Order: sequence, then C-alpha cells, then structure tokens
Amino acid sequence: MKAGGSMNNCSNAYKNGQIISEKQGDKITYYYKSGKIKATGQVINSMFEGQWLFYKEAGWLVQEGNFRHNLKDGEWKRYNKDGSLSYHETFKAGKLLKK
Repeated sequence: MKAGGSMNNCSNAYKNGQIISEKQGDKITYYYKSGKIKATGQVINSMFEGQWLFYKEAGWLVQEGNFRHNLKDGEWKRYNKDGSLSYHETFKAGKLLKK
C-alpha cells in the first residue's frame, strides 16, 4: 500500500498491511511482518503475566517463560533450532536465581 493508504495510518500494522499485534481477551499475539507468530501470552492491566512463548520467524519455538507483573518469574527455557534445550534459568521477580 502506498503512503497515505489506510493501513499506513494504523500504528498496529506494518507497511505491508500485516498486523503487528492482536488482542483477544487477555491474550495477545505479536506477529512478524511475514504474518508468522513472533510471541504470544497474557497481558493483564498492561503487564505481561503468565506463560509466554517466543518463536523464530521460521516457525520454531525459541523461548518460553513466565512473567509476573512484567518481570521474569519462574522457569525460562531457550531452545536450539533442532528443539534441544539451549539453556534453562529460574527467575524470581526479575532476578536470576539459578542457571
């Protein structure tokens, strides 16, 4: 779409018209420009809460973890492209407890 088109005036869309994020209830999904899912999880009172999943644009799960009041809280895992565990960390109120 050319400059001045309706999608360019929307702060929730890339220039190609693909939406950046979509909220349904307290669940929000973020998208790459290609339309593939980038991240998904809960937002309550404008804060990240609960389990979040993060994906590479190629579609594989790269990271999963929990938030409490916008801070990392609980287990966080990062994965390699082949699905093997890259690292596993535990957080409490945003502070790393163990790796």
